[in-house]
Formats: sequence, structure tokens, C-alpha cells
Amino acid sequence: MPVSGKLEVTIKINEMPEAKTVENGWKSFEIDCDGQLISATVKPKVWKKLEDAQANYPEWVAAIAGKMGAATEQGFVLEQPNIQVFERKPKEPQAEGEKKEQKLPMV
Repeated sequence: MPVSGKLEVTIKINEMPEAKTVENGWKSFEIDCDGQLISATVKPKVWKKLEDAQANYPEWVAAIAGKMGAATEQGFVLEQPNIQVFERKPKEPQAEGEKKEQKLPMV
């Protein structure tokens, strides 16, 4: 007998998607994930997180999570999407011969 579960999808992006304004100022956009087109519609407050990242961070990554919704011809609709944005800090290059410090777990 199968156990019940909850299917959630998380999509990571690092550039601003083109969005159309729909009812009540909500933003609708699509993300191409390896040929699958994912459609999402978010509240203006949620969309503002992407706008703030674009304006304030030189590099950023956003995690868009939601439930897998209705299938479309080329993908599916992401239902109840939520967006979290993180600033991406560029890694500092290590000097040649410098070994990465290894942290050992405490026993």
C-alpha cells in the first residue's frame, strides 16, 4: 500500500524572466527547464523579490517552489509559487599551492 506524499517542484533561476501583468497586478511568466515550459503567476509582492535582487545584487539566484499543476502542451503550470532570492557571492580564487582548509567533524 503506497504512502501519501506531497509533490513540490523547485526551479532555480539567475536571470530575470520576462513577465506579463495580469489581473490585479499579478505577474505571469514562463521558465524553460530543459525544454519543459513552466508557467507561473505570482502576486506583485512576490514578484518584487526578483526586482529587488536584479536591482541590488550583481549576482543572485532565485528558488521558485510550488506544486505541479495542470499539464500544458509544452510543460505544466506551477501552482502556488513562492520565490526565495539569495545573493550569489563570487568565489575568491585561491592562490597557487594554497590548500583548501579541511574541516573535520567533531567527535
